[in-house]
Amino acid sequence: MTDATGDGTGLERARNAAARGAWSDAYAGFLAAREAGDLDLKGLAEFADVAYAAGHLDVTIETWGQLHGELSRLGEDNAAAGAAVRVAMHLLFDTALMAPVRGWLRRADLLLDPLPPLTAAHAWFAAVRTFERLLSGDLEAARDWADRAIETGSHTDPAAAAIGRVARARLVILDGDVERGLELLDDAGTAAMAGDLDALSTGVVYCELVCALQGLAQYDLAEQWTEAMERWARTNAIGSLHGRCRVHRAEILRLRGQCASAEQQVLLACEELRPYARRELGWPLTELGRIRLRRGNRAGAQEALLAAHRLGWDPEPTLSLVRLAEGDVDTAAAAIREALARPLPVPSKELPPTSELRRAPLLDAQVRIAIAGADLETARVAARELEEVAVAFESNALAASALRARGEVLLAEGDAANASVLFTDAVRAWNEVGAPYETAECRLRLADAQRALGNLRAETLEREAARTELDRITRAPEAEELQTDPGEPSDSFVREGDYWRVVFDGLRMTARDSKGMHHLARLLAAPGREFHVLDLAAADTSDPAAAAGLGRVGDAGPLLDARAKQMYRRRLAEIEEDMEEARADNDIARQEQTELERGFLISELTRAVGLGGRDRHAGAASERARAAVTQAVRKAIGRLRDVSPPLGDHLDRTIRTGTYCVYVPDPRVPPSWHT
Repeated sequence: MTDATGDGTGLERARNAAARGAWSDAYAGFLAAREAGDLDLKGLAEFADVAYAAGHLDVTIETWGQLHGELSRLGEDNAAAGAAVRVAMHLLFDTALMAPVRGWLRRADLLLDPLPPLTAAHAWFAAVRTFERLLSGDLEAARDWADRAIETGSHTDPAAAAIGRVARARLVILDGDVERGLELLDDAGTAAMAGDLDALSTGVVYCELVCALQGLAQYDLAEQWTEAMERWARTNAIGSLHGRCRVHRAEILRLRGQCASAEQQVLLACEELRPYARRELGWPLTELGRIRLRRGNRAGAQEALLAAHRLGWDPEPTLSLVRLAEGDVDTAAAAIREALARPLPVPSKELPPTSELRRAPLLDAQVRIAIAGADLETARVAARELEEVAVAFESNALAASALRARGEVLLAEGDAANASVLFTDAVRAWNEVGAPYETAECRLRLADAQRALGNLRAETLEREAARTELDRITRAPEAEELQTDPGEPSDSFVREGDYWRVVFDGLRMTARDSKGMHHLARLLAAPGREFHVLDLAAADTSDPAAAAGLGRVGDAGPLLDARAKQMYRRRLAEIEEDMEEARADNDIARQEQTELERGFLISELTRAVGLGGRDRHAGAASERARAAVTQAVRKAIGRLRDVSPPLGDHLDRTIRTGTYCVYVPDPRVPPSWHT
């Protein structure tokens, strides 16, 4: 059967769009089919996956929940359990709300318990339960579930087994067997590179692997696997994986002293993660705070960290270091002391709760703050514990932190000679890690020790070397980084009357003029620069009144639509249920975690719903411009793809649309566009 256009049914076109990665088109087609009642159970499962790839997480969760209900009514217990596990999986990896995860796992467990434990649903149940326990700090239970995921998944679903292996590797590391854990991580990553897993599972394996290496401060390995993840993500990533990959890249760029580029990457990550992450948006926001603090932007760092805190994320130790930089030592000392004594049970994938690795950055900050407050005993204790953590986890970066911390204590005690030795070792260690900012910080402390010893020439050398490096790190790289070799041929994107002349990779083509082509030209002319959609839309109108009107605030409807509010309230009900169970079991840690999650959701609903239950409304101009610009840009890319598929692929990968639009080519091989 064909529709009026003669090119197959709308559902067939939607499936074809999904096959080529045109997720917005695929989502629109599947949505229309669902509203027309044309989706069977298999079609609903396809729709759930397409919705995720297109940025509609709530629709994904809602659809898998609908499938769970319908399959349960049909008596298809195994399939119904599998649908419940998919809800739990998306809640786990994209919302960081553990209580609703537990609720959906309970539903799955009731259905799976009577069945022989040899199905893919059992394997995925074990994989999700593994990470729920790991991110809740229950490492002993996580070990058992990881083994089950690997055993059952090996016979039923390799993806579940692969995710179980990543979890087991992380648990081996947290148990102190770092060498064995790193081997297991490498095995898991190699399996992901083989291409045998689906896109979502591959991305999860990559992301969890890099998170583990970042938490362990194994930065060289983290960089290698981040690059592997980036290569894979350019053509395969779906959903939140693009944004997660950017956060990992930002972390590496920060470490390497490229803080301007790191900030750009993490801002883009926030925009790309926004349709997916809720509470876990605190992860890139805390990274943004770290980057801005290094760049000397204390106000911007505080803004990012407080935003993370409002989302229920833990902003420490960076927020205390901001206080220290502002000279408020007492507040910084109290905050870092509280963070160590009563850590928030935030389910960070890089630093799981209750682990010694989670304490390491807090201890490093406490040494600095205690020294500034002349509290030498606190500094001694923290430096000693940091050294123990560094030894236990065999990390060169943690060892470098411990060297500096010990040097800080000795210098404060008046032993400048031995402090100088430790600072020299710390400079060497951080330099070997490839961390210029940390190296420069240690040089400054070495300069202080040399001054105390009366070695003024040595002091000057170290201080000048440090200042030169810190000035480079804080300075934006704009002009020099955008220059290209004049002898290299440039790709072109030039308007000629009613057409555009485009040259890409040696192929010349023409395209008819359109608004989308104008937007593309502006983006290509300024790689890395973010353009607000209002600016793009205003630049493309010759009517001054219309251009001015784009800036006026109108009414784009409620901040949370009816579906989103319903989903939030459903999550709240699941949290309340989990809290009652935690109280009955006298599980204090679980109660604390659930209380935090309830507070986050209540604050989100309060933000969107004002006094008297009235919806708070957003501005219409920005939303209208966002929709119009996105449609125009995507249509232009589609027309260019018809002429040159490689150009279409390049633009699909590198043009990001949303409230802010940006062209982000690969920084290692950027095209040189002439516009």
